[in-house]
Parts: sequence; structure tokens; C-alpha cells
Amino acid sequence: MHSMWQLLPPTALLLLVTGGMQAADLPKAVVLLDPQWDRVLTNDHVTLKCQGDYPLGDNSTQWWHNGTLISNQASSYFITNAKVEDSGDYKCQTSLSTRSDPVKLKVYMGWLLLQAPRWVVKEGEPIQLKCHSWKKTTVENVQYFQNGKGKKFSYQNSDFYIREAKLEHSGSYFCRGLIGSKNESSEAMNVTVQGQGSPPSSSSFFLPWHQITFILVMGLLFAVDTGLYFSVKRDLRNSKEDWRNGKVTWTQGSQGK
Repeated sequence: MHSMWQLLPPTALLLLVTGGMQAADLPKAVVLLDPQWDRVLTNDHVTLKCQGDYPLGDNSTQWWHNGTLISNQASSYFITNAKVEDSGDYKCQTSLSTRSDPVKLKVYMGWLLLQAPRWVVKEGEPIQLKCHSWKKTTVENVQYFQNGKGKKFSYQNSDFYIREAKLEHSGSYFCRGLIGSKNESSEAMNVTVQGQGSPPSSSSFFLPWHQITFILVMGLLFAVDTGLYFSVKRDLRNSKEDWRNGKVTWTQGSQGK
């Protein structure tokens, strides 16, 4: 007698196993900054965009600032003339996505601010630093420093760009320049370059749970299909042998008459 698992077709078994996890298998939303800088000066304009799945015709989005739900329901959250109190963690969530990881935004007061798309890069990746001025005020004679040593000078403000980062590019960076007749400097920030030989984090050795579930389900389906195949093959062989034995018995009976 076939078991219940053997009586179920593979597609029905797959739906039975995976049907209960669809609600929990939603993608995680992502908050994107536009411009990309996570450090800005007061009076800067910042747009936070929620990247997630939306049902057709419904772009409503939930936003949190430092854990508190805010009234904005649009897919983008606009910060006009940023203030220090706009600093903090921002999260978002859509109807078809789970809550995002936090994105940190820091608003500073001052004339100059060092900005970067990323403060931690891998060896061989580019490094980009920007000497940002308050209200985009003109800055002249701009210098970039690494660990107190001058690395770049330009009469007009421009970014500091390293095409391929090396380990020796790690360190503390700041920029300095003339705003009118005043010599202004930014706060120093650390840039970290990770070597290619650095061991990956332990999390990289593990697959996401939904991928593990899918692999287990497919393995189960393979086992069920294999069992069905050998079960049918065995039944066919037994039937064939029974038929042969019956034919031999009938022939012997005929000869005996």
C-alpha cells in the first residue's frame, strides 16, 4: 500500500509545504539616500526613498525616525533645510515588504564637512571624498589630508578620488579651505580599507532561511519521486512475474489433459 506522501503528486506536495510560509517570505525594504551622503550640513536638502514591493495602485509607506512612526505616507520622505534634530535612524516599510534596516543620517553645524559614499571599502575599490561647504559657499585653496599629511591641493573645490584603494589608504581624513578670508577645516573621519584576504563574516557561510527551506523541499520532492519510481518499477516487475507464472501454469495444465 502506498503511503500518503506517495499518493500526493510532487506539485501538490510543494504547495503544501511552501504555502504556509508565503506571508513570512516578504522581501526587506531598503532606505536609499539622495544625495548618497549620510553626513550633511544644516540647511541641506535630503530625500529618503523607500525601495520595496507595492501592491498595484498603492504606494503607501510607513516611515520611522528614531523608532517613532512619522506621518509621512509617501514612498519618499523629503527633508528640506535639514536641522540637527533631523539626525538619527530612518526605517521604512511597504505593504509587500518587511521593515528595512536603519539608515543613519547625521546633520552637522559648520562651514565644511567631509563626505563619502562609504567609509569602509574593500581593497581595489574606489574611494571618493567630498569637501562639502555650508549652503554650497565658494571654497578656494582646498586641501585634503590623510593622517595629517597633505594628499591633494586644488585652487577650486573638487573631490578627492582614489581609483583603487590599497591598505595604506586607510586612515583619518579631513579637508581644509578658504571661505572668504577665513581658513576653515572639516571634522576628521576615518576611512577603512579591508584587505582581500580578510576572512568573511560568519554570516556569509549561511544561506537565508527561505533558500534553505527551498533546498529541503526540493530534496524531499526528489526523495518522493525516487520512491515512487522504484515503487512503480517493483509493482510492474511483480505483475509481470505473476503474469508469467500464470501463463506457465495454464500451459502445463493444457498439456496434462
